[in-house]
Amino acid sequence: MFSSKKSDLSHHKHDHGHDHEHDHVPEVTEDSEKRIFWVMCLTGGYMILQVVGGLYSGSLALIADSGHMLSDTAALGLAWFGFRLGKKPADRKRTYGYHRFQILAAFTNGLTLFFIAGWITIEAIDRLFNPGHVLSTPMLFVAIAGLIVNIIGFVVLHRGDSHNVNMQGALLHVMGDLLGSVAAIAAALIIMFTGWTAADPLLSILVALIVLKSGYGIIKRSGHILLEGTPEHLDLDQIKIKLTEKFPEILDAHHIHAWSLTAEKIIVTVHVRIDENTAIQPLLDQINAYLQEEFSVGHATVQLEYESCAS
Repeated sequence: MFSSKKSDLSHHKHDHGHDHEHDHVPEVTEDSEKRIFWVMCLTGGYMILQVVGGLYSGSLALIADSGHMLSDTAALGLAWFGFRLGKKPADRKRTYGYHRFQILAAFTNGLTLFFIAGWITIEAIDRLFNPGHVLSTPMLFVAIAGLIVNIIGFVVLHRGDSHNVNMQGALLHVMGDLLGSVAAIAAALIIMFTGWTAADPLLSILVALIVLKSGYGIIKRSGHILLEGTPEHLDLDQIKIKLTEKFPEILDAHHIHAWSLTAEKIIVTVHVRIDENTAIQPLLDQINAYLQEEFSVGHATVQLEYESCAS
């Protein structure tokens, strides 16, 4: 149990000019939301053309990529909904608001990339053993149209918030589509000039492997955030060392915990033992400002103590 002095100090921190409800509701950029919405519409519209073209030409690369596009349209919709839901303010049941839904959306999008890669690979292996007739000319034109659409979508998203995990998940889906279009163009050209239809499924498998790698990366990063892992750029030992070096009033810093609400919103809690003659409020303000400036910590909860921590 903490002493009454410790409890009073911690309470003092929360009562002076610190709007916790505001800090727990970081602003979600309108720009990212709009970018994802328009790319979602673009992707969904082209997907219909690609399905028709794939069925007409008999190209597995186009059909497989249209399945990828369908998933990507849903994934972009999920990412867009994540931004929309993230605007809801915090309440008593969700004191940090709904921003973590962005990370759930990114994690889900990463998982779908795994399923897409598996489906493409299975279909490609079947096509290798059971080759079909492929009309290379319509396949080529549809694939070129897809490349143009995907380049536009990639540029639109790439110019958005590159640090947002939700945006990164959406960007990876579009990048997978772009690579799928490149593979379809290459397969169409090979079939057109050589008649080697195996190029279609083989290049589809190559795209599947690239998609799989991208999915693993987004799952790893979003999963780390969901497990409340320490942000990659933070070294907790360095926080302790630098706090005691920066502020002579701090005798010790311990029980340091750090995690991310989203990739951009870092939260830190720390217990700080101080001299009894220290002016509390000025020190709290200085610690919060220093953590923000030095470590990009947007929200810090500091518990001040006069004695050694009982826990």
